[in-house]
Amino acid sequence: MKTTPRQTVSLCPECSHCPTVEIHEDGTVRIGEAPNVTTLGREEWNQLVRGIRSGVLGEL
Repeated sequence: MKTTPRQTVSLCPECSHCPTVEIHEDGTVRIGEAPNVTTLGREEWNQLVRGIRSGVLGEL
């Protein structure tokens, strides 16, 4: 069963055709657009956020 995300953020706020980040109530996060979608668990997502906040991950 597909759940409705509690939060959806477009990676390109100018349109509705670009990849999105969908955060679900169960703690999973789906990133991308079909057929290129990946699902992160709560800990994987939190590690990604920590990497961004700490500066380990930054802009290209």
